[in-house]
Amino acid sequence: QVQLVESGGGLVQAGGSLRLSCAASGRTLSRYTMGWFRQAPGKEREFVAAITWSRYITRYADSVKGRFTISRDNAKNTGYLQMNSLKPEDTAVYYCAAGSDMTTRANEYDYWGQGTQVTVSS
Repeated sequence: QVQLVESGGGLVQAGGSLRLSCAASGRTLSRYTMGWFRQAPGKEREFVAAITWSRYITRYADSVKGRFTISRDNAKNTGYLQMNSLKPEDTAVYYCAAGSDMTTRANEYDYWGQGTQVTVSS
């Protein structure tokens, strides 16, 4: 069993930056793919980014390419999402997840955090 806890969300002006963290406990995260998803009010949860356990492969949603960077520190059992040039449309609850495979599909991730709110004001 893996427990995930996100942190780092908050309120930021458009154009600003935030760094989200996802701390894992219970089991080592080192062999799992880590993913970030987000869900805005009234919308479905959507894929943001993912990184394999080896850190060799990353994937991004088109909407965040060039602005967001996913990374991980297996020694610290922690993943990160650096978000730059934030836009109001990035406003959502952001979730980290862990799963066996590199995938953009939320239902293929086994473990989820509780989410952290990111609000971008215009």
